[in-house]
Amino acid sequence: MRGGPDPCWHFHGDLCRIGAIPEVTGMDMSMKLIFEKSIAGRGCDLLPECDVPVAAVGNKFIRNSEIHLPEVSETELSRHYTELMKRTFGVNDGFYPLGSCTMKYNPKVNDEVAGLPGFAEIHPLQPVGTVQGCLEVMKLAEEYLCEITGMEAMDFQPAAGAHGEFTGLKLIAAYHKERKDTKRTKIIVPDSAHGTNPASAAMSGFSVVNVASTKEGYVDPEELRKVVGEDTAGFMLTNPNTVGMFDENILELTKIIHDAGGLNYYDGANLNAIMGLVRPGDMGFDVVHLNLHKTFSTPHGGGGPGSGPVGCKERLVRYLPTPRIILKDGRYEFAEKPLESIGRVKAFYGNFRVVVRALAYILTLGGEGLRNASENAVLNANYMMQKLQGIFDMPFSGHCMHEFVISLEQLKQEKGVSALDFAKTLLDYGMHPPTMYFPLIVHEALMVEPTETETKENLELAVEVYKAVLEQARKEPEMLHQSPAKTVIGRPDEVMAARNPVLRYQF
Repeated sequence: MRGGPDPCWHFHGDLCRIGAIPEVTGMDMSMKLIFEKSIAGRGCDLLPECDVPVAAVGNKFIRNSEIHLPEVSETELSRHYTELMKRTFGVNDGFYPLGSCTMKYNPKVNDEVAGLPGFAEIHPLQPVGTVQGCLEVMKLAEEYLCEITGMEAMDFQPAAGAHGEFTGLKLIAAYHKERKDTKRTKIIVPDSAHGTNPASAAMSGFSVVNVASTKEGYVDPEELRKVVGEDTAGFMLTNPNTVGMFDENILELTKIIHDAGGLNYYDGANLNAIMGLVRPGDMGFDVVHLNLHKTFSTPHGGGGPGSGPVGCKERLVRYLPTPRIILKDGRYEFAEKPLESIGRVKAFYGNFRVVVRALAYILTLGGEGLRNASENAVLNANYMMQKLQGIFDMPFSGHCMHEFVISLEQLKQEKGVSALDFAKTLLDYGMHPPTMYFPLIVHEALMVEPTETETKENLELAVEVYKAVLEQARKEPEMLHQSPAKTVIGRPDEVMAARNPVLRYQF
């Protein structure tokens, strides 16, 4: 362009700086809600004329108040969601080592497969004869996941991990009930367990018994023996556990429970560390839930989508939710409900396209690829842990599995810098913080899981950032209390947000 760039192409701040427009005091440049952008009469809908008879709706079903949907143009709608996207940090943006959540990059080919019309455009009420391919997907996924976990059957109804826990515990309850062993009312949970474990046990009607861990982070077999008895219904455990350690006493622990007449439940949250290396079924577990959205390639976070299938050994198969998919006379169909089944736990058959992604992931990688994914997850975590060893306090020595735990308790005592301060400061470096304040047995904890999809260069960069933030904490602790300083939104009043959340727009 003649005479240089047109100043109209600059942002508002640049325009004011060069004098193209005057500074407008009080102008609010913050992002508006979609409702605040609404102008009556605007829209972007181009719906065709209805080509079927219009059904009459009874008055009791007709709303008598305005629906209050935002009225915006297609341009404004597109810009709104683009702006939201820019404010969201995900694995596509940078390092995302959220411990025990496996926030890894997922191959986009699996999204492509899940978007194929034969998978994306089906309806749950279609006749089974028209969705034979979809039923075959679920049956094949069941077979592969059973092979990976050492189970005899798998059910995909549960919609998420905690939902899978609830379902698995219901299987345990049904098992004891059918045997008329009603005295078994207690579920044993380690003190380092995921918080959903005791919550799921309580929701399933059990009372919860905590068992102490050793200083190395393992379940103490002697402490377990103290709390096991005729009232033990089951034992919930993830291995590797929540401090990132593989419990070498696992066969002894599961035998203690079996000898007492209880069952062992495997929380599959950390399966990303052991795929193709060891199977929960071979460790002595009777029932397992998986997080397909963590381990098997579905974008995870922001509330979904999720899938928490439950697998079990032969003695529990008849209690699984129904309907069950079977192959009969060369066709797939839904089996009749067994009398012992716990019944449905979700409408229809779970989040189907999450299962499609999982199957695509498994078929793409194969057995060797799944094993390599786990080995690289363990390698990455140990590489980063060793680089930080001697600089940060590591409560648990030795090699970790897929994640490791840092304690900032001493830093908090000496400089007043908390795990929250440290995590908020990481945001200014373009990195997502690790899990904070978990597990509960470690004070001022940061739990780091780099996953198998991070490169060596990214790990080294993360190590340097962690060192830099630690150095800043020692020299300028007050600065960390104000972090983050470079993000769109600074540090909010989290107490106020928790106690007085604004969850709906007031018209």
